[in-house]
Amino acid sequence: MVESRPATSAPEPAGPPEPAESAEPTRILIVDDHPVFRDGLVLLLSSEPDLVVTEVDDGPTAITVAADLQPDIVIMDLHMPGISGVEATRAIVRTSPHIGVLVLTMFDDDESVFAAIRAGARGYLLKGASRAEILRGVRAVATGTAVFGPTIAQRILDYYAAPGAAPTAAVFPELTDRERQVLDLVAQGETNAVIARRLSLSPKTVRNNVSNIFTKLQVADRAAAIVRARRAGLGD
Repeated sequence: MVESRPATSAPEPAGPPEPAESAEPTRILIVDDHPVFRDGLVLLLSSEPDLVVTEVDDGPTAITVAADLQPDIVIMDLHMPGISGVEATRAIVRTSPHIGVLVLTMFDDDESVFAAIRAGARGYLLKGASRAEILRGVRAVATGTAVFGPTIAQRILDYYAAPGAAPTAAVFPELTDRERQVLDLVAQGETNAVIARRLSLSPKTVRNNVSNIFTKLQVADRAAAIVRARRAGLGD
């Protein structure tokens, strides 16, 4: 007895090819305490199909969310209540160095710029930047490229092109670049008010810098700081 076998059906025609797997979206964390500006930024970035946006309004929350979410980019304001954007940047980059931080702020003074760069920011744009500039900056940082607005780039170039900029960096290495500039002017006998005008800083910022200098150099007053500075070649 021969067993019957089920008839084999003709092969079904091949369907359309499977769509290619889409690239992973770029995840962005916005940190800004100004709700109107933050809302506009969220709207701008969310309109791009390859960008996924999360927002927070302060530094401590940014540190926590960045650690949990592991975004590709953090867009960071600098001056916020509590922990500053510089401190938040430093904490995020220290624990997650692969996260690119793009500073987006209204402050373009040397102290803010170089503090952010030292903290690990890969880019620095001003809030007056156009939408196209912001999108270009986000995509540049996402690919590992450093990006700076035209004004900021010129400040960096001017700083390193200034006579004596490199040699003075070796003097009092415990001081920041800004603190060395302030100390140099202190050693020239300038008052805090004059230093503030010459460096385009607020008097409060100068006072804070002078206080930090005293602490780091372990001197009790301005006169002792001047003596140490002049012995090191500052104040000429």
